[in-house]
Parts: sequence; C-alpha cells; structure tokens
Amino acid sequence: MPTAVLIDGGFFLKRFPSCYPQKDRNDPKVVAKTVFEMALTHLTDKDDPDGRRSLYRIFVYDCAPLTKKAERPITRTPIDFSKTTTAKFRLEFHDQLKSLRKVALRLGHLSERSDWILKPERLKAVLAREVMLEQLTDEDFIYDARQKGVDMKIGLDIASLAFKRQVDQIVLVAGDADFVPAAKLARREGIDFVLDPMWSQVSLQLHEHVDGLRSTCPRPTPAQPGRRAQF
Repeated sequence: MPTAVLIDGGFFLKRFPSCYPQKDRNDPKVVAKTVFEMALTHLTDKDDPDGRRSLYRIFVYDCAPLTKKAERPITRTPIDFSKTTTAKFRLEFHDQLKSLRKVALRLGHLSERSDWILKPERLKAVLAREVMLEQLTDEDFIYDARQKGVDMKIGLDIASLAFKRQVDQIVLVAGDADFVPAAKLARREGIDFVLDPMWSQVSLQLHEHVDGLRSTCPRPTPAQPGRRAQF
C-alpha cells in the first residue's frame, strides 16, 4: 500500500530558511517545488536505497493570507493587507502547489477576531518602563490574525486515511503536540506513523506516540537542540 505525506504549510515555511538557506525563500515557485521534493524523499528507505514506496498523495495544509483593510494602530493611516509582500507570496505559493501533481492543498481560514497587538519584546520594554507609551510607533505592533481549521483538517484526513485503509504509512511534517490524538488513532488502525519535524525540537509527548522520527531535509548548522532519532 502507498504512503501519504501530510505537511503543515505554516510549519514548513517557518523551518524553510534554516533547512534550505541556499534557496530563495521569497520565490513561491522555489518553495513549492521544495515542498514537493522533500515529500518524495520519504518514499525511499535510507536502509534500502533500491526500494521505493508508492505515493498516495501529498497533502499541504495552510491558511489563506490576510486580505482585509485596516488602520494602523498609532497613526490611524489605512493599510491594505492584500497588497503586502506576505499576502502576494502566500497566494502565489498556493497557486504553485495546486499545479503540482499528486498535491492536494487544504486551506483553513483566519479568525474574524483579529486586531493589533504589541510585539512581545516591546511589551516587555513597556512593562519594564524602558519605553513609554507615547514612544510607541506603528512598527511596534503586529496584526494578530490566527489560523482556524488547519489542525482540524489534518486530524480529519489522518482519520479518513486510516479508517478507509487507503494507505499503510502516513508521514506528517509538523512539530505540534496537538496531533497526538490523530497519531494514536492511526497507529491503533495499524498505520505506520512517521513524524518529520525538520530537525526541530519534538515534545516527549509527541515522540511517544509516533512510530519514528525522520527528517529528510538538510540539517541546519548549527544543529537545533532536541530529539532527532532516525530509523
């Protein structure tokens, strides 16, 4: 039976600069191609280079970018998030993923309850009275738009793949312990559940409930601390 590769898109983009420093992080085509190539590396067993598993599908989970209009918190000048570099990159990144063979893009949504929040380091400075409120500028704030539905879609797909016996192996590229219940369910159904944390630190709870860890992307230098067992 084939292998399904499930990739948390937000997690991948966060790890991309560390694992692929030689690649252009600002080129959506390059990043999407790297997602695809990394997923395919999981079809080859490092202990049996001549053996190769078949691919069921690559699932990529992400959230559509913020495209609303708002006012900056201090100057009250307007800002159109759809014209930001971040939004343009994310939209093109999604289009590139959709064009790749055997890739399914699963999109969540952004919470409607979003607002400006003070950056953590600036908040710390304000609380320490190193910075006065009247000294704050627009650049001291970030717009807090939280993803909704992404983790749920990953969990539902894991359950569906396991119950329908569509695969006998699931590779999850993520680092969030929220996926423990889904991993436990898949293993109870006889699925070989592999976690690829892209060399990031893995919680003991998550490590306990997978059949193995395997990061196939280049290892960052200097190496990140944490558990990185290979099998």
